[in-house]
Amino acid sequence: MFLIPSLLGVLLFMTPVMINGGFTIPIAVLAKTLLGLLGQSAPIVVTSIIVVSALGSVLAVATKPRFITESKFLSGLFLSTPVWLVVRLLGATFVLMAYFGIGPEHVTGGATGGFVLGDLLPTLLSVFVFAGLFLPLLTNFGLLELIGTFMTRIMRPLFGLPGRSAVDCASSWLGDGSVAILMSSKQYEQGYYTEREAAVVGTTFSVVSISFSLVVIAQVGLEHMFVPFYATVCLAGFVAAIVVPRLPPLCWKKNTLINGEEKGLEHEALPEGETLFSYGVKSAVNRASHIRSLTDVLKEGLENAADMVFGVLPVVMAIGTSALIIAEYTPVFTILGMPFVPLLELLQIPEAVAASETMLVGIADMFIPAVLAANIDNEMTRFVVATLSVTQLIYMSEVGALLLGSKIPVKVWELVMIFILRTLVTLPVIAGVAHLVF
Repeated sequence: MFLIPSLLGVLLFMTPVMINGGFTIPIAVLAKTLLGLLGQSAPIVVTSIIVVSALGSVLAVATKPRFITESKFLSGLFLSTPVWLVVRLLGATFVLMAYFGIGPEHVTGGATGGFVLGDLLPTLLSVFVFAGLFLPLLTNFGLLELIGTFMTRIMRPLFGLPGRSAVDCASSWLGDGSVAILMSSKQYEQGYYTEREAAVVGTTFSVVSISFSLVVIAQVGLEHMFVPFYATVCLAGFVAAIVVPRLPPLCWKKNTLINGEEKGLEHEALPEGETLFSYGVKSAVNRASHIRSLTDVLKEGLENAADMVFGVLPVVMAIGTSALIIAEYTPVFTILGMPFVPLLELLQIPEAVAASETMLVGIADMFIPAVLAANIDNEMTRFVVATLSVTQLIYMSEVGALLLGSKIPVKVWELVMIFILRTLVTLPVIAGVAHLVF
């Protein structure tokens, strides 16, 4: 009960496979296959889901029907606070405008609502379906207990996190950051992460996958430098993972579980007479012994997928489209980037003014800085901008919206602060490596 499902989970989420000359993971292959099967119907499927989510929330909040209020699953899916009800309605409005091409170009254009509906949401939908369905293979059968026992001595001193968080990082690094957010949220809901741990893992370890990093470096015309580029991403991300959680707002998060209880570290201590391996296996087998039936596991997987699809897609549509509108049609990010000019000049980055315009625009979408940097002549500056855009991590068109739509306890202003802190912490590291490479 421990070994077979856990190995299957490792195969699906953490085993690199070579497809069309590039590495990916089986979950991503399944997601891409589903995306191919949906084809041109993907936008209407996404639109329908977001509209149903909004209408279901209105019905649940306004009339509170018994079939929703008496169901833990449906009430969690549709009962929402006034703020999140507005967000879902905004997402439904945007998606209908983008799908039917009705309304201003600012909302329906290919760089804003059209991009979110046509490119981003179908991909997220396909990932959520399989990641949610198969996530219990990683979380319910003892794998996290086994790896957590081994990794606690590394993760706890370095990052102040339990060892099981190493699995979130690995699955994100090899596959997709949305998988790590889904996993972190479920670990928090199940009482394995405290408020602080969930927030740190969600904002620090939901790293950009290797495959998408390749897309970013190709956009700035530096594919031949992928190895030093990704090595710099890993180094800067490692430094940020050590520093940023020790600063506000993450250090302000409570070390309490979702039920309000304080979490001690006694359970992480190795019992007398046990080795790391024996205790890890014992903990894993004990966790697997709580599985009553595979039908319950399948039901949990389906509920995971539905929770992410109906809960997160509307948030991504609303917040992602809004952020892209600000980035595309206002000078807000150009103005906000101006204070970075002296810092870039101090770090001796060429074309500092052009680079400054990309410093904060990544909070809207991670790919925008690379698009803007493609017009910069200096290779070193393009390298710095591309690397920084990947390490900033908190972009609202996906990761930020996913975090806000999940159960992980973070607010919009906290995500903005974390984004700025990650920028300030990683930029000197990236600039230092850039001077060595160029």
